[in-house]
Amino acid sequence: MFVTDGIKGIEDTIHSVYPKADIQRCLVHVMRNIAWKVRVQDRSLILNEFKAIRFQETRKLANQALLEFVSKWEKIYSKVTESLKGNHYLFTYLDYPKCIQASLYSTNIIEGLNKDIKRKVKAKVQFPSEKSMEKYFVSRLEEYNIKHSFRIHKGFGKAEPELQKRIVDKYEMS
Repeated sequence: MFVTDGIKGIEDTIHSVYPKADIQRCLVHVMRNIAWKVRVQDRSLILNEFKAIRFQETRKLANQALLEFVSKWEKIYSKVTESLKGNHYLFTYLDYPKCIQASLYSTNIIEGLNKDIKRKVKAKVQFPSEKSMEKYFVSRLEEYNIKHSFRIHKGFGKAEPELQKRIVDKYEMS
């Protein structure tokens, strides 16, 4: 499964390499995009309504709530609602075990790593060469991998049997 921030064409690129991959659009990025496209006085109401969609129990219920959201706001904010109607990757996380859904609806895990690297690079100020910068980044990523290699992210240990079965089922169908 890939969680993306919505870079244009990313889903097609992922599917060209991993045709059976599931894709989830980061709902935090979706909400930021909504916030930028609506009037300030409507922002809080719209974002709270969209957040409520995220907490639906099933994909079917989420899609139903999204349709209600779209029908309520499409006359005022057609650009917002059009982008939501055409997005097939908003609720993929709901197809996964409940115990890991909170880790799958956003890019927060990787963004945390990016933020940590950025903070450490800021302290470094400058690099003598591009090669030294590359070595620095690689060493930070290796350090991260070592630190987290034996950790199981919240809920994934409990979901592992179901995730393994999902993988087997998906590849047996081909």
